[in-house]
Amino acid sequence: MQLTLDRIEVTGDGAGTAPLTGPGTVGIGPLEITVGEAGAPTPGGPSLTWRVANRSDGPVAVRGISAVLRVDDVVGPLRMLRNGYQSWSPCGVATFGVDHDPSLDNTSGIELLSGVHHADQRTARTGELRSEAVTALTDDRGPAWVVGFEAGTTHDGTLRLRSGPHGPELWCEAFLGDASLAPGERRVLHPTWAAQGDALDLLEAWARRAGEVGRARVDAAYQVGWCSWYHYFHDITEAALRANLAQADDWPFEVFQLDDGFQSAIGDWLTTNARFPSDLSAIADDIVAAGRTPGLWIAPFIVAPDSRVATEHPEWLARAPDGSGPLPGMFNPPWGGGQGGVMWALDTTHPEVLDHLEQVAGSLRDAGFPYLKLDFTFAPSFDGRWHDPARTPAERVRAGYDAVRRGAGEDAFLLGCGAPLSHVVGVVDGNRIGSDVAPSWEIDPAELTVPGYEGAGPATVHGFRNTLVRSFLHRRLWLNDPDCVMLRTSETAMSPEAVRTWAHAVAVSGGMALVSDDLALLDVDARALLEDVLAIGRDVDDATRRGQAPRCEDLLEHPVPGTLAAAGYRLVTDVTDGTSTLTRP
Repeated sequence: MQLTLDRIEVTGDGAGTAPLTGPGTVGIGPLEITVGEAGAPTPGGPSLTWRVANRSDGPVAVRGISAVLRVDDVVGPLRMLRNGYQSWSPCGVATFGVDHDPSLDNTSGIELLSGVHHADQRTARTGELRSEAVTALTDDRGPAWVVGFEAGTTHDGTLRLRSGPHGPELWCEAFLGDASLAPGERRVLHPTWAAQGDALDLLEAWARRAGEVGRARVDAAYQVGWCSWYHYFHDITEAALRANLAQADDWPFEVFQLDDGFQSAIGDWLTTNARFPSDLSAIADDIVAAGRTPGLWIAPFIVAPDSRVATEHPEWLARAPDGSGPLPGMFNPPWGGGQGGVMWALDTTHPEVLDHLEQVAGSLRDAGFPYLKLDFTFAPSFDGRWHDPARTPAERVRAGYDAVRRGAGEDAFLLGCGAPLSHVVGVVDGNRIGSDVAPSWEIDPAELTVPGYEGAGPATVHGFRNTLVRSFLHRRLWLNDPDCVMLRTSETAMSPEAVRTWAHAVAVSGGMALVSDDLALLDVDARALLEDVLAIGRDVDDATRRGQAPRCEDLLEHPVPGTLAAAGYRLVTDVTDGTSTLTRP
């Protein structure tokens, strides 16, 4: 299989195409695109640097600029590793000409529901496969190609596998999301990176490069803790939190994190509801007194319609594309909010919003929370009307994260969740890399899911899949957060075998290890399993620091892989039922 640059394509104002087979400059409508050499990792690789300029005397809205590569000499089925857009987005291998983009199954008629899982919220072309930030292509001959963008802070990088006039094509799209380029403005686009060889070696090499470019924060200590979510969910109370804190003395938790359910409203993060009679400072003080680091969950970029933030500052809300009202940023009925669970997106291009986010993070830090989990942070990426139309979706997300970092301080631990992965390199210390797990291996049939995106719904097998597929990101872009371990064998639909399999998957990934159970339900066997998880996890994390990343050995062989190996440990799982075998060094 060979990749060869064929042409440049532009979508948005002045959409068009121009042939280009090597370094040079082409004009497409009002735009001028210049492509240069990038120093390919292997000789002949189609890596490139590029930039765009608006040569007209008026603003130009650019949706995307693509370097189109011909995919020649394919032998047998052409397979693509699909890396999802944000934390929960499904990952795995798809076969070109057989599988299709999940947006084509979204029959809801609501484009934003697809936009949660793609940089470009619009429905894909028929037959198209797409991946975000990085992909691997392989056929029956081998070796594989790995193609990715070196960064994602100023625009997204989407890899689209499409049919072209002469066969398959890989569109390397710099997605700007209709950002407006001023007359005469020039923008440097993120370089692409491409190499041919062993897929696992090259994915690790790409991650190292992206981490270097993004100045990834990868030096935090191995994280061990407790989280309230997967037992109490929205119904957490201060009494339940304190009961678990009182029982945590004999457990090796360093972080004690309060999740969703404490806040007076989504968006009003500094005040608690009636289930929490104490203020946040008092709760943090008592966690510190118990010898733990206080952690807190917030969803900083969305607000409930009836929150104080939304009612007192309507000018802070992004607007729907047609200007008809505020832009929805999330839908979650348990949150209420006056609109049946629809939340509004804050406009992170508005200077006052960034000041507000900085102040909130600073206030939470002053209240005693140096560990903040930032959730549903894809909200600023949606199409809409923004205070500054020149900002790309990537820049809108990153601006919000940077504001939180300024407020929380450089020494705070920030955990991204629901985070567009490429936007947060260099600002988060840890990042969720899979969907929510659940006290069940498979998804509950009663769970509300978006057609086509069932694989993003809360289920432990979904978190397992992404943990294996994205294992190569650990300590290259951040600390991987696979999601919480659940050790209980009562009040759960997980079999004891599946409980152990998920715990060992977290361990062999080397990622963060947070327990999420009512500690009163756990026995000596649960404690022994956690001790095993931590011993393995620390071994793997130490090996990763030395450059030996966990490896998903069957990454390109199955839609849901089942084998993870690291530091002499090897976990082989039957993904149909969650049973597994762990071998040790």
